Amino acid sequence: MKKIAILGSTGSIGTQTLEIVNRFPEIEVVALAAKENIDLLEAQVRRYKPSLVAMGNPDKALELKQRLADMEVTVSGGMDGLVEVATAAEAQTVVTAVVGMIGIRPTLEAIKAGKDIALANKETLVCAGHLIMPLAKEKGVRILPVDSEHSAIFQALQGNSQKAVEKLWLTASGGPFLGKREEELLSVKPADALKHPNWTMGQKITIDSATMVNKGLEVMEARWLFDIDIDRVKVVVQPKSVIHSMVEYIDGSVIAQLGTPDMKMPIQYALFYPERRELPGERLDFKRIRSLDFRAPDMDTFYGLKLAYIAGRRGGSLPTVYNAANEKAVAMFLRGEVTFLEIALIIEDCLLHHKVIENPTLEEILETEQAVYARIESRR
Repeated sequence: MKKIAILGSTGSIGTQTLEIVNRFPEIEVVALAAKENIDLLEAQVRRYKPSLVAMGNPDKALELKQRLADMEVTVSGGMDGLVEVATAAEAQTVVTAVVGMIGIRPTLEAIKAGKDIALANKETLVCAGHLIMPLAKEKGVRILPVDSEHSAIFQALQGNSQKAVEKLWLTASGGPFLGKREEELLSVKPADALKHPNWTMGQKITIDSATMVNKGLEVMEARWLFDIDIDRVKVVVQPKSVIHSMVEYIDGSVIAQLGTPDMKMPIQYALFYPERRELPGERLDFKRIRSLDFRAPDMDTFYGLKLAYIAGRRGGSLPTVYNAANEKAVAMFLRGEVTFLEIALIIEDCLLHHKVIENPTLEEILETEQAVYARIESRR
């Protein structure tokens, strides 16, 4: 029996993880956590019967406890509740599918407790990779990537020496605005940016894909996940999302992972690694794929990607500034408070006005996040 806990069970990755659970009776869900979607979380608890459940919103946790009074389940709330789920005694693997920096502390605590991590929360490594990766090595914990691009690289590395790697190639679809120039993006609305051509994802990551900031976060995440210099992590646009990412080796060989744009594949691979299990669904039809189009990313129009390399090279607390500024700016864009192009400008302003902390502690990372939020609010 494989026992798992899921942080972010009501989101896109969380619900798809539970779809996989439905197919494999040997997976048992022992703990679940969500932020605010109390109706869906209640339904999940009644179906999967975990022994522990938490809500990020403490008020919602109290309501959920009342709703579940007829069940034998412990209900917790706030950050303490998320940590309880992440360190649940029975869990062997923790799926970290929450969005944002809220995932850092529970992930650290899960590693301390010896849990393998199926990592879908990229902010964890972007902001705290210098804390996460050494701790995972010390504890003998596996960090198994769930993002499709990092899963592709992980798969393409199997059986090969890390010393033989020359470059990592992260592929990008280009999002809904591929080929657009800056002047064409002046009047973009949230509804426009949420129309991703290939993937079905949550709102925040969909906006990040449209700005290419998501790819910038993935570059910084790959730097830690695969222990490689950030300038050896390259981005190439591949609009059809057939190639999910590639590894280029020192002999010139390039190994790519291909597949349909279905997040259940990398989730399932992380849950069962190193074993592969059958997954129903659409397959690539090579007779219909007449060409694969590659192009360089436009880092002038999609300036957020260029800023990610700047932040990643400098390191320290600067990646946290990049991430926090983007989180705040995206939330403001979705509320109609800033324009699409202002997202990158807000990130740049925060990067320029931050005094870098070289090796930030968790507390300093969280303080940096709040300082960034305060700066953005003060300039409104």
